[in-house]
Amino acid sequence: MEISAKYNPSDIENKWYQHWLSQKYFRSVPDQRPAYTIVIPPPNVTGVLHMGHMLNNTIQDVLIRKARKQGFNACWVPGTDHASIATEAKVVKLLAEQGIPKSSLSREEFLKHAFEWKEKYGGIILQQLQKLGASCDWDRTRFTMEPSLYEAVVDVFVDLYKKGLIYRGTKMVNWDPAGQTTLSDEEVIFKETPDQLYYVIYKGVDFDGELMVATARPETIAGDVAVCVNPNDERYQGLIGKKVMVPLINREVAIIADDYIDIEFGTGVLKVTPAHDINDYNIGLKFNLPVIDTLNADGTISEAGQLFVGQDRFIARKQWVKALKEAELLSKQENYVHNVGYSERTDAVVEPRISTQWFMNMQDFMKKNPKVLSSVMDDEINFYPAKLKNTYRHWMENVKDWNISRQLWWGHRIPAWYSTTGEWVVAKTAEDAVVEFAKMGTTVSIADLTQDPDVLDTWFSSWLWPISVFDGIGEHADKTELNYYYPTNDLVTGPDILFFWVARMIMAGYEFEGKMPFKNVYFTGLIRDKQRRKMSKSLGNSPDALELIEKFGADSVRMGLLLCSPAGNDILFDETQIEQGRNFCNKIWNAFRLIQGWETNDGEPTNAANQAKTVMGSRLNETLKEIEQLFSEFRLSDALMAIYKLIWDDFCAVYLEAIKPPYGESISNTTRKEAQNLLQELMSLLHPYMPFISEEIVQLLSDGNAETLVLSSYPVAKEGQAEHSSLEALQLVTEIRNTRNTRGLSPKEALNLWVPASALSILSLQDFVEKLGNVNVHTDVATKPQNGMPVIVGTHEIWVELNVEIDVDKEREELEKEKVYYDGFIASVRKKLENERFVQNAKPEVVDVERKKLSDATDKLLIIEKRLAQLM
Repeated sequence: MEISAKYNPSDIENKWYQHWLSQKYFRSVPDQRPAYTIVIPPPNVTGVLHMGHMLNNTIQDVLIRKARKQGFNACWVPGTDHASIATEAKVVKLLAEQGIPKSSLSREEFLKHAFEWKEKYGGIILQQLQKLGASCDWDRTRFTMEPSLYEAVVDVFVDLYKKGLIYRGTKMVNWDPAGQTTLSDEEVIFKETPDQLYYVIYKGVDFDGELMVATARPETIAGDVAVCVNPNDERYQGLIGKKVMVPLINREVAIIADDYIDIEFGTGVLKVTPAHDINDYNIGLKFNLPVIDTLNADGTISEAGQLFVGQDRFIARKQWVKALKEAELLSKQENYVHNVGYSERTDAVVEPRISTQWFMNMQDFMKKNPKVLSSVMDDEINFYPAKLKNTYRHWMENVKDWNISRQLWWGHRIPAWYSTTGEWVVAKTAEDAVVEFAKMGTTVSIADLTQDPDVLDTWFSSWLWPISVFDGIGEHADKTELNYYYPTNDLVTGPDILFFWVARMIMAGYEFEGKMPFKNVYFTGLIRDKQRRKMSKSLGNSPDALELIEKFGADSVRMGLLLCSPAGNDILFDETQIEQGRNFCNKIWNAFRLIQGWETNDGEPTNAANQAKTVMGSRLNETLKEIEQLFSEFRLSDALMAIYKLIWDDFCAVYLEAIKPPYGESISNTTRKEAQNLLQELMSLLHPYMPFISEEIVQLLSDGNAETLVLSSYPVAKEGQAEHSSLEALQLVTEIRNTRNTRGLSPKEALNLWVPASALSILSLQDFVEKLGNVNVHTDVATKPQNGMPVIVGTHEIWVELNVEIDVDKEREELEKEKVYYDGFIASVRKKLENERFVQNAKPEVVDVERKKLSDATDKLLIIEKRLAQLM
């Protein structure tokens, strides 16, 4: 069979993915095997694949593919989130483009359009994930508003209400004028915003003079119901209890005093506008002040605002400033930078607004479920990186009641029912509501009832995701699957939704199942460009994810992203990283072509080939142990780098070079078969990271008879330590090559190598060393070569005879540099070992590694010092 000279990912990726799907290799059903479960962070149904999605889902795929190969019943549940605010905004915009305002539609008509939009566009991102190679169980795809998940949300609301954890109340909330809905505190993003501070004159009514008030919001002056000073501010103590006139409105308001007022800010006088500021609202409650709401829901000036009614709040601000100047009531204005809250979804400036909403009592919830906090702090649930535990603790210890109602139509409708007299009950259905009213002594019919028009916060459905995807919620739920797959194993997500989602899933897990929802949480970093800017369409610095896959192939993109993605740290993306992935694919492909292109004979393998097999086996065993340790610490980027070096450096640059026959000659059939088997094992090791090229090569090597890598066993390290002589021989070859490079010697020029008796263990691999190093080994070291240069392998001093004169001064300079390095290294290791806390708390094997480092470094330093003495 002719092998393509170039690796073409587009030719094979779709072929293998469709094959995997058709064979249902990703399908999971409960059986006798232990489960390994991941639930996908459900992307918004409005979403399309971007760089963050690619990184997050590649990491999940690596974890799930490795678990599947290790014999677990691996289940990766995909799905999408209905995304109330984002989806409703998209549908409203689409309808507007068709000349259909939302206000012209009934709720049912609007939802019909919304579901039609969802059916047409809602699955795009999941289809795109398949291009990446995501091995989800697509038969399990869920949607947060599908009937059973919708019902689960309603059941949970009713349950929590009955437990007294949900209540309806009037409070000041965060209002998004663009989305015209409330927001939770976590959905408000504070940004430093340049603004103006206006110094406005409030003239005295019952005293001669005036007060000057500094405000950034003159458009809300019509809502002023008092001005407030600090009772300890000597400037104003004589005015407390007197009155001033609200500028342009001509309303008399009192001067009150409260310790809240910052004497140093502005003029030390605060305009009290309870409808438009949470602190003013609290002062208003304390002093029993009226509330005048000067803004409509869409952010325009209301009738109560009196001036500039109907104007947008920011346009009205300019008009207020102009009017105040004309009335000579504006003393001055100055630049001012302050934190302003913006809607996380629409980026509109958020307005404080007094409103009747539904809330979840978070303080009582946390008292009822202390494990929500302790499970994370005690590492029952592990965070990677662990530094986010403190962020989690701070939020949990200062948590506020969760505003869970939203003024939208797209979402889970709140199961509250109102009678014609204004009474209300919470019930799953209208029929249940009639029963609940009867318990209150009120007789109503279904026709008398009106359901609450609001929907629930999107996160109120997402927090149930690890349970609801297995249909585990509800009085009559069949929990067979939930009991098998839950708790899930690992969650991969971003730190930006630690509070929105991760914390709330932990809350739901303990409230509804009495146990954690997952064992580990891996937080990815934020992908930035080379200038450390956040990627965004507006900056034009966010590459098209699908175009990258089209250009480089999915394996290359996966590798490029993972090589630069340590947990929790921001990732500086550069397309050259994807090119590195492509280069690696080409390297693997060329190695495969080289092996397949060799002519074979029936002879025995050469000594060098046998010894290369031993060395490669040691390196493979060592790397397998390293990878397991790295995976246990979720250092997936480091694990990939270890595999990369094993294939590029050890297999391609060492092993294949050692077994390669002279030009024009054939190779032992046994040796080639061993190389093919080794390549298959390496491809199995690589498969979770780069599934397509690994599957292609393994199937080509076996003429399509090999078990798919999706299901074949993952390589396991053999018991016992790697042979020390193998690793030392490999190190010796590296040192010889480095010596050639630094001395400018041709690799074709044979050199003599002088090995002392103390290093004879290396000579068991003499043929391997001689072939790769192009050296002739001598063991008679009674006299050192005249132009010899030592190389240090382990603790052995081995001499390379050079056919050039040695520059003693340069040699001494290099040795002095090495001496400085080892002096510093030894000091740092000693300091660590002298630290009693480290020795007592670290794992014994970790302490042993540090002691071995100290011993080896000390031996090497002695050799360096001995060589320096010889050069004196």
